[in-house]
This record gives sequence, C-alpha cells and structure tokens, in this order.
Amino acid sequence: MPHARFERRIAGLLADADVRIGGERPWDMQVHDPRFHARVLGQGSLGLGESYMDGWWDAVSLDGLLSRLLAARLDERVHGAGEIFDALRARLTNLQSPRRSSEVGRRHYDLGNDLYAAMLGRRLVYSCGYWRDAEDLDAAQEAKLDLVCRKLGLRPGMRILDVGCGWGEALKFAAERYGVQGVGITISQAQATYARRLCLGLPIDIRLQDYRALDEPFDAAFSLGMFEHVGVKNYGDYFAMVRRCLPPEGVFLLHTIGGNRSVQRTDPWIARYILPNSMLPSAAQVAHAIEGVFVLEDWHNFGADYDRTLQAWHANVESAWNTLDARYDERFRRMWRFYLAVSMATFRSRRSQLWQLALSPNGVPGGYIAPR
Repeated sequence: MPHARFERRIAGLLADADVRIGGERPWDMQVHDPRFHARVLGQGSLGLGESYMDGWWDAVSLDGLLSRLLAARLDERVHGAGEIFDALRARLTNLQSPRRSSEVGRRHYDLGNDLYAAMLGRRLVYSCGYWRDAEDLDAAQEAKLDLVCRKLGLRPGMRILDVGCGWGEALKFAAERYGVQGVGITISQAQATYARRLCLGLPIDIRLQDYRALDEPFDAAFSLGMFEHVGVKNYGDYFAMVRRCLPPEGVFLLHTIGGNRSVQRTDPWIARYILPNSMLPSAAQVAHAIEGVFVLEDWHNFGADYDRTLQAWHANVESAWNTLDARYDERFRRMWRFYLAVSMATFRSRRSQLWQLALSPNGVPGGYIAPR
C-alpha cells in the first residue's frame, strides 16, 4: 500500500534526526492523519508546515523536533514539487521591487499591533535581543538598542536615519538616551501610526515610504531587521542610498539575519504564510554588495542570542493568547507557533546567524573601535 511505503520513507528520514513517530520523548512526532507522509514527501517544507497548521501532527517540543530536522539537514533531502518553479521565479523576477515591497507590510507587519504587543515585551522591538549581560527579554532589547547607539557613536544634536523603523522604539531610545533627532521609514501603515504616537513630542519624523526614495543628509544611520526584505537584486540600490545619505565620516549599522549559503529566496512555507518576498543574505552577497561602496569596520555575530529571544516571544504570546482578538483563530495560532519554533530551530542549529555590521564610507579616521 502506498501509505505504508510513504510512512516507511518518512520514518527512515526521521530516524536520521533521532526522531520517532509515536515516541515518548518531547521531540518525537505524533502523527494524527496518515495523509501526512505523502504530503511531506510531495511538498517538502511547505507540506510539513501546512500539515501542522491543519492539525495532522504534533510534538510536545516543536522547536526541539524542528531543530533536530535541521541539524540533520533533512530539508535538503526532501523538496516539494513547486520549489524548482519558486527558485526559477526568484532568479528571473525582482521579488522586492517597489511594486512588491509593500506586500510584506500588509501581510505581516499590519497583522495587528495587539499581537505584537503581546509577544514582544515592554518595547515593540521585533529583532534579536543582546543577551550577554541580560536576564530577561526587556533587558536584552534595551542592551541591543544601547549597543547600536554606542557602535554609531551617537552624540547630542546628531541627525540619524532608521531604515525600517518598525514601531519607532529604536529612534525613541536614541532620542531620549543620546539626545539625537531622526527620521524613520517603514512600509507598514500600522507601524507608522503607532510610531508617530510613540514618538510624539520628540524630534522624530516617521515616514511611510520605500527606502529607494531617500536622498537627504544624515550624520549616521542604522537598520534593524529590515535588510531581510531587500533582496539580493536590490542590494546595490540599498547600499547606494545609505552611502549618499551619509557624510564621509559617518557610520552605518546594519543588523540583519544571515544565512550560511547564498540563495535568492526564502523557505516556501515562510514565503506563503509569514514573510512574502523575503530572503536571507549570505556573507558573500553582503561583501560583494558593499565592495567599493563601504569600508567594513566590524562584523559581529551573536546569532545564538536569537534562539533565546524567540523563546521569550513564544512564552509571551502563548501566555497572552486567550486575551487576543478572536480573529487569531486556532489555525492562525498553530501557524504562528510553527513560525516561532522553526525560527528557533534555524538559530539553534546554527543554520541562521545574526550579524551587526559597522560600515563607513571612507574608513573611520584613526580606526574604528567596536563596542561589545
């Protein structure tokens, strides 16, 4: 029978990751629908995520299970039928063109400020915290924001740019702690509305616009978790924009998730349900894009901190779920749970990294001393 053949194939793959179907360990998989096996073999990661959303399988420790699958590189051994088309489309099409760039704002960042407020903690900062000396999420996020300000050498009176400002928390922190003024841009209407209210009374201008339209002077610039939406076809335009906005002695701080291999698209499930038209840069792609444009002053990797950040987000959103609006139904909850768990798994298995790059147009005179 075909079901039995598919089940044996899946069981063999899972065994390579030390995962058992019906096992008693937290990371073992409990399959509720026999169609699961064929769906995963036929659709790869898309079938795995969708079948979880549909309730076809569970695991007590979802992140533990997914970490083992990624560490065993099972994603490289099971590909969905549509992945070849997706790869070709990404190669031939600019998925992050100005026309397409606002899609992620509508579909992800505009989901609802109530969801993000429940998940992200005291500050709505949707990027990796810095846990070196922190004991909780709020302290880790404050430490990250202060690290960014110190790496930029912010001083009172400076005018700074935040490329992809989110809900405005980083600019607010910089204005209140370091006495700067600034401009933040976002493609999310919900974020822009919230950020303007958050920064009311501070010398901060929040704009709803694409980064490509910027051409005005700033003393320093940073970008926290936005570069993942730029796409390799647009890296040249992105860094050219930052370069034309900075003085020769200025510094740009790029905070981004990165991957170990060069790709042109994201995982099919992530693209369909979470972050459309996104992709993670590789070190080679970033280095190529800044060649002749910026001097690389510092490259700081603290990717292991993202696992801890995601665990805190997961705990927050699960504890607050019953207080959220009913529009976040059970299928959405399972989708969001899978998103956070697979994100934990990518960092725990060191398949993804978190980089902070300090870049200067001509090199900092006398050398750049990187704070930690």
